[in-house]
Amino acid sequence: MTYHFQNPSDAIVKHYLKNSQVIAVVGLSDRVETVSNRVSMEMQKRGYRIVPVNPRAAGGRILGETVYANLKDIPFSVDIVDVYRRSEFLPDVAHDFLEADAKIFWAQLGLENEEAEQILRAAGRDDIIMNRCIKQEHTRLILGE
Repeated sequence: MTYHFQNPSDAIVKHYLKNSQVIAVVGLSDRVETVSNRVSMEMQKRGYRIVPVNPRAAGGRILGETVYANLKDIPFSVDIVDVYRRSEFLPDVAHDFLEADAKIFWAQLGLENEEAEQILRAAGRDDIIMNRCIKQEHTRLILGE
């Protein structure tokens, strides 16, 4: 049987988006043609603070913000961790997420991983979204488009 993650209700996702301000983006590229860059730029325009997480670009700047090597290096609280890494890397990101001061684990459209879900739930974390685009969900649930 194929694994299929069950996302929270629209009401909960809307609550997450309305009550969040800081989004750490794991795998944010400095290349403007990438989906991670385009979506993050749009979320930044919509009022969110974007915190880039990319070990290859650490110490530099993407979208005007300092780039961190990993989630643990971010010296302040993060509301949403938005992940743009292939599904097989989600368990590693889940472990990093648990060591960081972050509230919501969000894997972008096309990404889900059963092991990552098990890691998060075993640690008592239920604020998990997978296989959803944060920009599309924001447009649908917050902007009502």
